[in-house]
Amino acid sequence: MSKQTKFSNFVKGRSPSNKKNEKLNVFVDHLQNTRDSKDKIRGKTGIVYDERMVEHQCLWDPNYPECPERFTRVLERCREYGLAQRCVEIQPRKATQDELLKLHTPDRIELLKGTDGSPDAEALEAISSGYDAIYIHPSTNELALLAAGSTVEMVDALLDGKIQNGMAVIRPPGHHAMKSEYCGYCFFNNVAVAAQHALDNKGVEKILIVDWDVHHGQATQQMFYEDPRVLYFSVHRYEHGAFWPNLRESDFHYIGSGAGKGFNVNVPLNKTKMGNADYLAIWHQLLLPLAYEFQPELIIVSAGYDAALGCFEGEMEITPACYSHLTSSLMGLAQGKLAVVLEGGYCLKSLAEGAALTLRTLLGDPCPVIAKIEQPCQSIQESILSAIYVLRPMWKCLQFQGRFDASKVGSQKEGKHFVPSVTFEGSDIKQTFFATRNCYPVQNNETIDLLDQRLDKLIKETSLAVPKHRVCFIYDERMALHRNINEPGHPERPARITSIYQKLMEFGVLERCHRLDARDADREELLWLHQADYIDEIAATAGKKQSTLNQLERQYGSIFICPETYQAALLSAGSSLQIVESILSGESRSGIGVVRPPGHHAECDEAYGFCFFNNTALAAKYAIEIHHLERILIVDWDVHHGNGIQRMFEEDPRVLYISLHRFDIFPFKPEESDCSVVGSGSGAGYTVNIAWPKRGMGDTEYLAAFQQIIMPIAYQYNPQLVLVAAGFDAAQGDPLGGCKITPEGYGQMTNMLSSLAQGRVAILLEGGYNLDSISHSMTMCAKALLGDPLPSPRIEPLNPAAISTIKQVVSHLLPYWSSLCFHVDLPEGNVLPPCEVTKKPLSIEEQLEKLQLESSGATSQETETIVEGTVLLLEACGVTESAPPKTLQEFLLLPENVEAMKEGTLFSVVPLSWCPHIEGHVLPDDNVANPWSLQTPCSCCQDKSENWVCLSCYQVNCGRFVKGHMKEHHNESGHSLVLSFSDLSIWCYECDSYVDNRAFYSAKNRLHVEKFGEPLPPSFSG
Repeated sequence: MSKQTKFSNFVKGRSPSNKKNEKLNVFVDHLQNTRDSKDKIRGKTGIVYDERMVEHQCLWDPNYPECPERFTRVLERCREYGLAQRCVEIQPRKATQDELLKLHTPDRIELLKGTDGSPDAEALEAISSGYDAIYIHPSTNELALLAAGSTVEMVDALLDGKIQNGMAVIRPPGHHAMKSEYCGYCFFNNVAVAAQHALDNKGVEKILIVDWDVHHGQATQQMFYEDPRVLYFSVHRYEHGAFWPNLRESDFHYIGSGAGKGFNVNVPLNKTKMGNADYLAIWHQLLLPLAYEFQPELIIVSAGYDAALGCFEGEMEITPACYSHLTSSLMGLAQGKLAVVLEGGYCLKSLAEGAALTLRTLLGDPCPVIAKIEQPCQSIQESILSAIYVLRPMWKCLQFQGRFDASKVGSQKEGKHFVPSVTFEGSDIKQTFFATRNCYPVQNNETIDLLDQRLDKLIKETSLAVPKHRVCFIYDERMALHRNINEPGHPERPARITSIYQKLMEFGVLERCHRLDARDADREELLWLHQADYIDEIAATAGKKQSTLNQLERQYGSIFICPETYQAALLSAGSSLQIVESILSGESRSGIGVVRPPGHHAECDEAYGFCFFNNTALAAKYAIEIHHLERILIVDWDVHHGNGIQRMFEEDPRVLYISLHRFDIFPFKPEESDCSVVGSGSGAGYTVNIAWPKRGMGDTEYLAAFQQIIMPIAYQYNPQLVLVAAGFDAAQGDPLGGCKITPEGYGQMTNMLSSLAQGRVAILLEGGYNLDSISHSMTMCAKALLGDPLPSPRIEPLNPAAISTIKQVVSHLLPYWSSLCFHVDLPEGNVLPPCEVTKKPLSIEEQLEKLQLESSGATSQETETIVEGTVLLLEACGVTESAPPKTLQEFLLLPENVEAMKEGTLFSVVPLSWCPHIEGHVLPDDNVANPWSLQTPCSCCQDKSENWVCLSCYQVNCGRFVKGHMKEHHNESGHSLVLSFSDLSIWCYECDSYVDNRAFYSAKNRLHVEKFGEPLPPSFSG
């Protein structure tokens, strides 16, 4: 058989460029980040809580969901698993006045303080009824201060290096607490206060807040809506606004404003019963790409567990174990600085289990296996694609969806086309009083029992075993005896493994690993994949003269042989099996094999590409034959295609083989390495070739391949073991690869794979020929397996060729893997009106029926408010009647108004409850440079007939029906919010909408007193 014989064939096409006038590249030491991480090893996990937090409870409704048992059950479960005992306890403390005033108004702080220790339950309930879904207990102020302060304290401990990560088991929760309004069980915004503290006092410039509570953290969104230093990412039940808190701004197209545009991400869940597959898709398609591009210095999770299976508020089906995976994927970012802060969760069993498994992951224990996932549901596909559509102009990572002209597509969904749209099915009616009892969903006993049984089954079947050794390691100097006697400078040289060994020693890695003894692979093991005559041929080389071996070299091509080659090849293969045995026997969680000669090019009957026996393939076969595994994932990130591994398993669905390689270099077999090659027979779909068409791919491109292809497929496959054919010849500086992956890039890929198969990951050395690059890269992989904090990868704009390759791979694999369902075309340009929605209309009959139901269920206090409001509305419109209607319902049921509604001549303008231009723009109405009153004329034309006052500078100008001087003032000054002298309405020029909010009360009240001689009722304070 005639074969290539020269090493030059292996590096064909790598000659230096002869182009003239090339740009001068500035040298950057790509290994410096790795060197800097030498002494950064896994730190402690902190926990903060205060036993007094059980005191906060509802005095008038013993069944209220936000109950003390939420706190006690979480701590109990963490202690039952021995988790809390392994943590560093952070001392709780109260938030200071200065910390709270950064984000909350003094009056709300003082109001809650005034309830401290109050014995008057009736008064506390009355105050509570003025806010949406809260109750106040005599201890609430003290405990809300503790919850906020303890969160700040944990973030301080993180940023001061006292702990690596931590969990705050606190209550009351915080993410609904607005600047001047309590809301949704929340009083002070614990996470937001801690984030602001980090920005102001700890030198942090970029924070990622991940809010996985099933309710939208609207208050956190409001507080950072214009701040590009905070990337706020929320996944929440929405149902097009029909689910609480029923806000338009919870939808996908609210992405921030001003400098913060693009830094607010909402993923609305528009149906119930979403599960693990849906959340993992959100992580892979949106959160992780954005997070890696953003590169945060701190991550805070608003960790509500009300999307967990069993929770009656969320009605979702996230399993407790899935929270471990959601957490693990974040731990490679921000050098491991991750704070998890308890928010909601009201099914006590799934809350406790989910929180405990989250803490277990923070402590470094392996992620439990979750059941094989199915295709993400159609609804979440639409939400993810809609979010990508509005965000991709701001983010370089979101470029995998094509583009099309929406005007040429007849329907919203036509083939591969998707047109985002906005529908709002909620209500803009802002209540002034809220129910305080029996105001929550209740499950029937049958449903509770069924969910309880499902949870018990899940908990029982979830293995939480932790092997004795986190990482095992194998190395034997005898493998260095294999060498090229004729060409001492050959890149596949003994120093490859000795340099790795020395670097692992230098970084203190080996002393933290379990050392295994190397062994030979026996003949029976080799015969699993190699032919007997081929094994005999290689065995016959042992001890032969070099001149005889030179002839055999020429027969095979792209290899070299010396008298010690056979022994080294046996050790390399046998040591790979030894690592797998240590992992599958439960002795070690993961392992590293510093072995040579490499193996992934070796065929069943021939040596090829420096390889003799196929180490990684034999390791997979060992797991199948000895341990009876059914699903093994092999990720081959060597820059050369692993032709040998692919051929050995191309018809075997028990092995999912994924190769990332350059298509244009050795082994020059396009019929095997092209993206279109996906396996055959029963193995169709189980071969994945991510074939780069050119040099230059780096961290960005490889991480994109992981997020878009490898991790979605891997989770759907659900492997029992992960093997990495770890060639480091795609590393920057490698003489053969021409790519530029950094050591930290390899560490990040290792970290991602570690969430699979309960952390059973074996890294087996293949290629890599720059000694500095391979030694640092393998060391970073080892540190990732040990749980050390990882440096950030080098993120650059995606190579267009990589985008094309990834899209091509997905197109070939989509028939086999339903998780790859997001590569569709999205419209060019903007197809969504700014903050406008298609509201589902209600018929007149439905509107009246709704009013009748609301009125009949109103308390006497609420009825009085409606009456008062009706009178005020009529007076504001210039209407006076001796006997006004008693309720708003009666007002609308007047014959003339019913007729007007039918004719479409009676309108109700519903203002927004909040807009992003309130914070920092509305100034106090006293002590301003422009004195003003109801009689103040327009500052430009002196007209008094229809004027408005600017709420930023209090200049008075006329409206559009006069000469439009207020609009001109907005255009010149940028001031957006103005108050009408006529009807006390507030208009925002930027939002193009009416707005009503408590922040406007002072200015509105001033006008109301002047117009009507009495204060504006508190119920009309916005």
